[in-house]
Amino acid sequence: MPAPDPAAVDLLGLVAYGELLAFDRLAADARLAPDLRRRAALSELAAAGIAHYRWITDRIAALGATPEDAVAPYAEALEAYHDSTEPRDWLEAVTKAYVGDAITDDFLREIADGLDGPERRLVLDVLHDTRYAEFAAAEIRAGIAADPRVANRLSMWARRLLGEALSQAGRVAAADRGALTALIARREGVDVPGLFRRITDAHTARMTAAGLNN
Repeated sequence: MPAPDPAAVDLLGLVAYGELLAFDRLAADARLAPDLRRRAALSELAAAGIAHYRWITDRIAALGATPEDAVAPYAEALEAYHDSTEPRDWLEAVTKAYVGDAITDDFLREIADGLDGPERRLVLDVLHDTRYAEFAAAEIRAGIAADPRVANRLSMWARRLLGEALSQAGRVAAADRGALTALIARREGVDVPGLFRRITDAHTARMTAAGLNN
């Protein structure tokens, strides 16, 4: 078997650990839900995360690599992000799901565009779909409608999430063995500062859509 593309393995390792942590976090956050319907909705998202983790680790193994080795460089950085952004209540939990996960998805989507073949398709398939964002945004808007004062608190929380997510991306880059940076470099006209600007612009648009202040 030919040696696997190290860029593909490293990206899959990053995504796999992110999905595993998403499962852990969403399962815990579901207990903050104010009713059974919303608890079930977040639990379903958690279940999707663990399914995605299995798909990705199966692909890593099929490429001839060890999943544990592929995720190891990124574990500390990803855990640090989630440890520093623990939500205190339901609205902070769904804001983190809406803002924080979308920033991560944008970052991974940009990197995945440097891949070819089934690995690129797999990464894009496991990124959160629009139902996920629509659910979280609707919860944020409903919370603001019920108490307009929460808009400022959630806006400050969302800005903190942006800062922590960008710091996380920096930690990931520091932990990277060079393969992810190479994926970005494969795309003509794309650089890291430009990538971060696009992520920030998309974050601003999401804030507006959810009724939050930039």
